[in-house]
Amino acid sequence: MSCLIVDFSFGKSVSGVTPKFDTGDTAWMIVASALVLLMTPGLGFFYGGMVGKKNVISTMLQSYVAMVVVTILWVVIGYGLSFGDSIGGIIGNPLKNLFFNQVGTSSFWELAPTIPLLLFALFQAKFAIITPALVTGAFAERIRFWSYLLFIVLFVLLVYAPLTHMAWHPNGLFFKLGILDFAGGIAVHMSAGWAALAGALFLGKRKDVSHNPARVTYVLLGTGLLWFGWFGFNAGSAFGANGLAVQALSTTTVGAAAAAMTWGFFDKINSRKFSALGLCIGAVVGLVAITPAAGFVSIPHAIFIGMVSSIISNILVAKFPKGKIDDALDVFSCHGVGGMVGMLLTGVFASKEINPAIEHQGLIFGEYRLFLSHVFVLVVVSVFSFVMSYVLFYVVNLISPLRVSEEREMLGLDLSQHGEYL
Repeated sequence: MSCLIVDFSFGKSVSGVTPKFDTGDTAWMIVASALVLLMTPGLGFFYGGMVGKKNVISTMLQSYVAMVVVTILWVVIGYGLSFGDSIGGIIGNPLKNLFFNQVGTSSFWELAPTIPLLLFALFQAKFAIITPALVTGAFAERIRFWSYLLFIVLFVLLVYAPLTHMAWHPNGLFFKLGILDFAGGIAVHMSAGWAALAGALFLGKRKDVSHNPARVTYVLLGTGLLWFGWFGFNAGSAFGANGLAVQALSTTTVGAAAAAMTWGFFDKINSRKFSALGLCIGAVVGLVAITPAAGFVSIPHAIFIGMVSSIISNILVAKFPKGKIDDALDVFSCHGVGGMVGMLLTGVFASKEINPAIEHQGLIFGEYRLFLSHVFVLVVVSVFSFVMSYVLFYVVNLISPLRVSEEREMLGLDLSQHGEYL
């Protein structure tokens, strides 16, 4: 999202400047916003099908409720914290845009001058919604619902918003370093992955980890919805119906396909079944990994990113110390690691031929600055996301205990938390 070719003669999203909106760009971004929102129900099915039968509803609800809570939070203060006037390049000043004040249809964001500011803000809201929902897979089947709600509010305000501002605001620290994150490797996938690891460590292991996925068909459905919605996620991050959107759609398509294929064959090579579940996980890993690179790399390089990320995540899932750390649905191994691999390989393959707006090319083209910057930011984001998330789990637990009782856990969260069951 951070490096687009724009005509800055339009000016910034301030009064007194006549906007030059494009109806095609606006129409596409309305569709892209809807597609990104569809990803969250898709994630609900994806996660819900993986857990035990007595926790399907609660797991899916954790994704759906994010659409409710984070939408209001974003309108009230989240947008301002993320995209408001920069305070030290770390966070935005929310006062100007409280309750979407001055966020309307007659102004625009400076990196998206052909669509109304309100549309840009709503598109970004969908990213904020899905990010805390991604974390839920790590502590599935053992978290209290009301404590989870408190956590996602604090996570969006204190983890997601600062990272978004630093990565995508023109005055953000990472943006000024020249970091390339087209659609969310930093703010979405790395932050969610490290928060997931923190949550798994803090909540501890489930009492009973021996179960089969309740609905593999749900996982298949969820993967389809995620893949479909991801076109809005990545291609929409071009902020217009243009060649860059087409490039991002193309790299998203082949990156996901390459990762899914690689996961299946890698399982077969290692004497495991070529399973529906494995194919779905591989596709999602590919989607995660191509996200930061989508508008910066060629199609062959996207295939390589999908394959490499799939192999690394597959190995980590197999070798992850599940006996000590109960990341129930392998969120860190897939989203966290996939996001990090994608960020690193963006620093390797980013090309001016694909996106002339970038200042420095990737390592493969003989330039080192971009790659080294990506390594530095990867370390900073990893430490910040993990430490801050762990602190938030600790604080939330003081206010409202995170872990359900052993009795309620064995009964299942569907019945014990929501009074419903399959």
